[in-house]
Amino acid sequence: MSKVRWGVLGVAGIAVRRVIPGMQRCEFAEISAIASRTLSKAQEAARQFNIPKAYGSYEELLADPAIDAVYNPLPNHLHFNWTVKAAEAGKHVLCEKPLTLNAAETERMIAVRNRTGVKIGEAFMVATTPQWVRLREIVRSGEIGDLRAVSGLFSYNNPDPANIRNIPEFGGGGIMDIGCYPIFTSRFVSGQEPRRVSGMIERDPKMGTDRLASAILDFPFGQAVFICSTQISPHQFMKFIGTKGRIELEIPFNTLNDRPMKVIVDDGRDLIGGGRRVEELGPFDQYTVQGDAFSKAILDKTEVPVPLETALGNMKVIDALFLSAESGHWESIS
Repeated sequence: MSKVRWGVLGVAGIAVRRVIPGMQRCEFAEISAIASRTLSKAQEAARQFNIPKAYGSYEELLADPAIDAVYNPLPNHLHFNWTVKAAEAGKHVLCEKPLTLNAAETERMIAVRNRTGVKIGEAFMVATTPQWVRLREIVRSGEIGDLRAVSGLFSYNNPDPANIRNIPEFGGGGIMDIGCYPIFTSRFVSGQEPRRVSGMIERDPKMGTDRLASAILDFPFGQAVFICSTQISPHQFMKFIGTKGRIELEIPFNTLNDRPMKVIVDDGRDLIGGGRRVEELGPFDQYTVQGDAFSKAILDKTEVPVPLETALGNMKVIDALFLSAESGHWESIS
């Protein structure tokens, strides 16, 4: 069976901790090369993961004719340029979220994709993760009635000013890093786009990043609300509430590979779980699933799990949230 030959740009933490190990278990993908601006770092990662080729520059990897696709886990402010360069080199690209720094960049990337003919997708692994696919299936089946509200929180505590996530000019801050997930999953599950948004942001007085943000998204189905923070106790939840019940995931985003994940459905008959049922899925590695889904789209010439048009929708919401926090008003999604 043919496999897509992947090259990895950089040795980012998400790549070496989660994505590379996950993709090395793929059925339709293999990691063939890794690059770093420092050759020794690339060589070290290649030895660690038994990757055949190591390059001391991203350009060298993109020039390798034996590489079919590129995984881009670089810092946020480098996503656009290196994804475009990879596309210009004829490589398909799976790029970490957020795909770009704003909607205008995403629109420019769509033009590049259309011109080059390669596949480009955003690495929202939740789009292919079995627990999210099952949750969406249950919501759309009508089991919890008509979806009316979504509530979420995603947080961690990292006040280090040297951390890449806390540098504004590098695309740091809570909304870009983790707030994008409640936005994406609300759209993914409902199949709808918000019409307008309202946002409130508290910025770190020294770093300038959004360290606490609250958002209301006005959808045709109802409302989605969430909080994200980079400086409170780590926690995450996403709840979808309908007219007949509610549904949530035990661990919505940072799933564990060594145990089944739980989908929790409650028909709302009481407040002590009398109508609660639990489905267990897995164990699975969400990065293996994502890698195989993207690779199969390349091999079968079908659409990737999170195409640029979907990524554009997310960036429009993010842009509007930042604008709303500045204006103090509801902002429409253009």
